[in-house]
Amino acid sequence: MKVDNDTHYFEVSFDKQVQIPSTLNGAEFEACTFTECDFSSAVFTRCKFIDCTFTRCNLSLLSIPYSRFFEVNFIECKLVGVDWTRADWPSFNRDAELVFRRCILNDASFFGLTLHGLKLDACKLHEVDFREGDFTGAAMTHCDFSQSLFMHTNLRAVDFTESCHFSIDVLENQLAKARFSRHEALGLLDSLNIELVD
Repeated sequence: MKVDNDTHYFEVSFDKQVQIPSTLNGAEFEACTFTECDFSSAVFTRCKFIDCTFTRCNLSLLSIPYSRFFEVNFIECKLVGVDWTRADWPSFNRDAELVFRRCILNDASFFGLTLHGLKLDACKLHEVDFREGDFTGAAMTHCDFSQSLFMHTNLRAVDFTESCHFSIDVLENQLAKARFSRHEALGLLDSLNIELVD
């Protein structure tokens, strides 16, 4: 199947045989599924994805200027280097209902975004930029946040249960009612420059 610009697709299933141009403009996908598709380094401009699911897809270095995502699930996908700040996030909708399960999102940017209810489960998030963002009520469980950046980030009521390797300054971020596994929570004390003794 070939995907065209400025076309609306409803309840269509795409697989690795799909032919998508390296630059796609104005296409809309509603209730569609994408399985084992390779969209690496593609450019999706002013596209819409509503109630879609991507499974085992490669979306690394995908560029998404002015595209919209709502109720989209990514399962076992590779999304390295995606700049989510380039997408269109309407100010009236603070919960885009984005879900990432067992995905690789290294080197991604969520800088300054408001994504209440974001769900990250068992994902690898090395060197991801969460600075200046508002992720109130998000679930970021069983994730690896090695070298990721949190600064002036609203993390109120975020569930970090079983997540690890994060470096979050408790004085520079909002953490009221956030949940952490007991062992990993000790790492939050690093920013206070205090010494624990038994």
